[in-house]
This record gives sequence, C-alpha cells and structure tokens, in this order.
Amino acid sequence: MLDSVSEFREKGRMRILILGGTTEASALAGLLAGRSEFSPLLSMAGRTSDPRPLPIPTRIGGFGGVDGLARFLTQERIEAVIDATHPFAAIMSRNAAEACTAAGVSLLALRRPPWSAQEGDRWIEVSSMEEAARALGDEPRRVFLTVGRLELPPFAAAPQHTYLVRTIEPIGDALPVPNVIAIQDRAPFSEAAEQALMERERVEVVVTKNSGGAATYPKIAAARVLGLPVIVVARPGKPRGVEEVASAEAAIEWLERRHGRTP
Repeated sequence: MLDSVSEFREKGRMRILILGGTTEASALAGLLAGRSEFSPLLSMAGRTSDPRPLPIPTRIGGFGGVDGLARFLTQERIEAVIDATHPFAAIMSRNAAEACTAAGVSLLALRRPPWSAQEGDRWIEVSSMEEAARALGDEPRRVFLTVGRLELPPFAAAPQHTYLVRTIEPIGDALPVPNVIAIQDRAPFSEAAEQALMERERVEVVVTKNSGGAATYPKIAAARVLGLPVIVVARPGKPRGVEEVASAEAAIEWLERRHGRTP
C-alpha cells in the first residue's frame, strides 16, 4: 500500500486511476503492471479487510465526494480514469463521472455484462432489496441470501425466514433475525459445490444481485438444475454518456487508442 500517491509518479508515463474492487479491476491491474508507458494506481473503498494483493500501487479509502475526487485528479495529474467498480456501486460511478467532467479527465467504464435468464431459469426480477424481501412471501422459507453484507438490513423486515447468508466479511448484526446461518467465503465457486450446498441446506429460494460475471454465476446454474426460484435484484442506473467496455483487454485498447500510445 502507498502512504503517498506521489510515489507512483514517473515522468513520461501516463497516469491512470483505476476505481476498483472487482475481478475486472484486478485483471486490468495485471495487464498494466508490465507496461512501461503507464503509471497506474488502483483505488479501493476498503470494505474488504483482507483484499488480495495486486501488482500495482494501491490506495484504500474514499475521496470525499465529487469535489474531493476532482481535486485528487488535478493534484495527482491523472490523465485517465477507469471506473471498474461493482455494477451496484452507483454513487461512486456518479461521482467519477461528475469529477472527471469537472477536472477535464478522460473516463471509461469497465462494466461486466449482466446475467440474462436462460431456458429453465425461474427468475423473479425486482428493483430493490426491499422488494426482494417482500417477494419471499409470508410463509417461512429457507433462503440462500447472496447480496453482500451491506445489503442485508432490508431482509430484517421478513424475520420469519431462515437465511443462509454467504459473505466475504462477517455479517455482525446486519441481519437481526432469529434464524441465520452465516458462511464466510470468497468467489469463484463451482456449480457442483453450489448445488451440493443448496441441497445440504435444503434451500428453497435464492436471492442475488444481477452482478454478472463468471465467478458467482454457478449459483444461478445450480438453482436452474434444482428447479429453484431465484429472486434477482436489477442493477441500479449508471451515468449516461460514459464510454463503456466489457473487458480489461478492451480497456487497454481504449487507453492506447484514445491517448495515442502503443506498446
């Protein structure tokens, strides 16, 4: 980790800020690590206490809203920002768009495609966690809840269910209901393991965000095989007018093309 972001400055190299915390951000960091013409800095919010080490300089913590981020971009002479935050990190994406506009910095969104329902899926699509909790119904059910620690509180409004909750961090008191089974684990997962878990815990319904990506998709495939309904929370809106790509490789191409620097 860096105490001062000035440590990553090197004259003649393109200064890039990656807003991360996703597998796509990690992949991009890996691709940039060996490139002599780039000077990347990865920024993470710090919600995971033991993040995986990455091969480029990393900072942890927020920026202080739009004004703080715009000031950081100017002070650190950032030339390009890659928004590779989680698809549900709507506030950070909005702050990035506004700050880049204010600072006159190029912005690219690296956004993984959402999942789409396949033949055999029993999806119930909702627009919020509150709606997901209501969609569980009044009768007690065994629920596999995979929405992340920060999204658990709305489900306290449905305390009749038994919740199998899987998160990276301990859930603490985020879900104060009588019956909670907490699992700490980190993706990627396999379809076979997901199916075995659901069968062992007698899961009746799965609740998930539409995060997209391959790392956590096996729970969707396993639910399909088992014939289980899946309550899928739709992604929040993201800023419009921002150029998007779907892979780290495409982000590299954008950097080379837009700024005219090739390997």
